[in-house]
Amino acid sequence: MKIREFMQKNYKHFNAAVCVDAAEAWITLLDEPGKMMVTLGGAMSTAELGISLAEMIRQDKVHAITCTGANLEEDIFNLVAHSHYLRLPNYRSLSKIDENDLLKKGMNRVTDTCIPEDTAFRFIEKEIFELWHKADADKKSYFPYEYIYNLLDMPSIKDRFDIDPQDSWVVAAKSKGIPIYTPGWEDSTLGNIFVGRYVKKDISTLNVVKSGLEQMFNLIDWYRQLSKSFKIGFFQIGGGISGDFPICVVPLMRQDLHEKVPLWSYFCQISDSTTSFGSYSGAVPNEKITWEKLSIDTPSFIIESDATIVAPLIFNYVLNA
Repeated sequence: MKIREFMQKNYKHFNAAVCVDAAEAWITLLDEPGKMMVTLGGAMSTAELGISLAEMIRQDKVHAITCTGANLEEDIFNLVAHSHYLRLPNYRSLSKIDENDLLKKGMNRVTDTCIPEDTAFRFIEKEIFELWHKADADKKSYFPYEYIYNLLDMPSIKDRFDIDPQDSWVVAAKSKGIPIYTPGWEDSTLGNIFVGRYVKKDISTLNVVKSGLEQMFNLIDWYRQLSKSFKIGFFQIGGGISGDFPICVVPLMRQDLHEKVPLWSYFCQISDSTTSFGSYSGAVPNEKITWEKLSIDTPSFIIESDATIVAPLIFNYVLNA
């Protein structure tokens, strides 16, 4: 039985039923025709979401990504250092002493998975610094994802692939030439490293990497051009800046630029946040109507569950796997 058939038979109520509804609406959007923006919060790359997301990108079910800087880089860390990772099934019972021992071993913990300092962070730092340094010398400036795309072309990186590159969503995104927006890129390991290099005067200007404001400017053009011919959907995993940043491009264009662009034509969020503390990440989709992001007719879904479980199911439903 295919996943789509399994879900149609078993997922009849509550969050399960919404998974089916959201997946069916995604398929409808693509047929209208439409395009989909996917946003990644949390630690989705370290959770190896690329195994399912990469195929969605390759099959033209996803047409742009907005993610945290951590998700952009952690897909690459996993690509080159996966066999050096350490999984900790008993992570809930770790003591402070256990955590300090991991620190001494150069293992940076993300829930049940430790990313190795040397074979991931420091290896990539050495390679990407060459790209930053060259851009600095040439007085050029690029988006974070453009550096990563160029990084993937380096023989030293290709020789270090430690997983099947088919399981890397960034490799898939590069193959399709889709944009990856990373607002707040400085809140990432490579972002921290970049600033450190600037402080040490290894790089002469911070402008070597384009800012979030420049990314928003670029996103305006992406939305403007695509919305002329396609409906555009928004599939949000988690909350935070990766979701908040791109969805705002529509009210920016409509209210500040006075352009008559269409609202987002689909919205779904997988989240376990709640509204009780004024959390925007947990806000119900209807709140977005008041900000002129969605309309009363926009198919809207919220799935209150674990994205590491739900997202691969929805992706494979859309793929009819």
